[in-house]
Amino acid sequence: MRTAQSQARQEAARHLLSARDIRTLALASLGGALEFYDFIIFVFFTVVIGMLFFPADMVDWLRQLQVFGVFAAGYLARPLGGIIMAHFGDRVGRKRMFTLSVFMMAVPTLLIGLLPTYAMAGHAAPLALLVLRILQGAAVGGEVPGAWVFVAEHVPERRVGLACGTLCAGLSFGILLGTLVATAVNKGMAPQDVLTFGWRLPFLAGGVFGLLAVLLRRWLSESPVFEELRQRKALVQELPLKVVLRGHGAGVIVSVLLTALIAGGLMVVILMAPTLMQSLYNLPAIEALEAGSAATLSLTLGCVAFGLLADRLGPARALGLGCLAMAASTYALYLGVGSTPERLTALSVMVGFCAGVVGVVPTVMVRVFPAAVRYSGLSFSYNVSNALVGGLTPLVITLLIKTHPLAPAHYIAALCGLSLGVSLYLGTAGRARFADLSPHGRHRD
Repeated sequence: MRTAQSQARQEAARHLLSARDIRTLALASLGGALEFYDFIIFVFFTVVIGMLFFPADMVDWLRQLQVFGVFAAGYLARPLGGIIMAHFGDRVGRKRMFTLSVFMMAVPTLLIGLLPTYAMAGHAAPLALLVLRILQGAAVGGEVPGAWVFVAEHVPERRVGLACGTLCAGLSFGILLGTLVATAVNKGMAPQDVLTFGWRLPFLAGGVFGLLAVLLRRWLSESPVFEELRQRKALVQELPLKVVLRGHGAGVIVSVLLTALIAGGLMVVILMAPTLMQSLYNLPAIEALEAGSAATLSLTLGCVAFGLLADRLGPARALGLGCLAMAASTYALYLGVGSTPERLTALSVMVGFCAGVVGVVPTVMVRVFPAAVRYSGLSFSYNVSNALVGGLTPLVITLLIKTHPLAPAHYIAALCGLSLGVSLYLGTAGRARFADLSPHGRHRD
């Protein structure tokens, strides 16, 4: 009897997060939140940045086009930065790249807050802004997949869903933090003060706190999985990406399709929703923005909830159920607000929570590549898909919405349908292929 009880306690202990695991997860989530805040804060001050970093006599539409071009450069730099950082993450260590990514984000963010304007430096000002934005994009391209791999390889395997979901919640909180800071600056300061110096404050704060996150991450330990690979001299000797493309095509396809749910889904449900609510239903801007903030807060909770669900039911089932909920809630939002606009906030909260299914995606993706090339495989798939889908989604929605007001809901339903298909595959044929997270686990294409 005592032996059975002892074995039961040992089995339960293997499923619990240790104090070290909790510290790792907390520091990773904090760094991720700050990094996403640094990356996204730019978009909230595009009007001011356009006025300050481009000639005053430039027509408004051209000025805004160039500002959004600088913003988009960050997205275009993500694949290259992610691939390079993942290469070294698989060759020399996860922790070094995990710390470097925050440093590469914090320093450009701080420098943006210190940049001279066009009136001070002429054409050098927008060029410097472009370079710093590219560095930001390269940093976030390595941060997100690196963070998923890092926490997944630290925690017990039965808690990978919670770990990845919590990390996604941290990234979502970074978006919410950017929204709240931008709102506070614009509400608490006169427009002229924002134009003079107020716009710099969010960048300076983000840079300082980012550097603090760099110091905190120095306390983290290297991934146990990577350490075992290094001790066994089992690190990949070829180019990691070459190994991925040659032997793990199924993992790449699965990851690309699931990343589309993150990139396209969050773009429509969170980032574009306030604008869409205003244009489709003539809602006041303040109501739409408040509902958007509530949806983002709900998303952070949903990511954790779906992560827990993945640990309990398995990633494939949690993903399938979440996709059905996300599609249904999105239709409920657009149909409900059309008939009863006063339900906007409640419906937005529901959609945001259901969109938390994106927290299951990294739980799947970390399992579809072997440990030796996990960082490179995940980073390549995630960043390429994110750049394409994230960049094209606003254009697609803008074109489709002219023909049908429910186009955003149809778009989400299509993405959820693709991910549902992936979940069915993983629940049947994929089960034997994508088995575990160990350094010598079974991963065959």
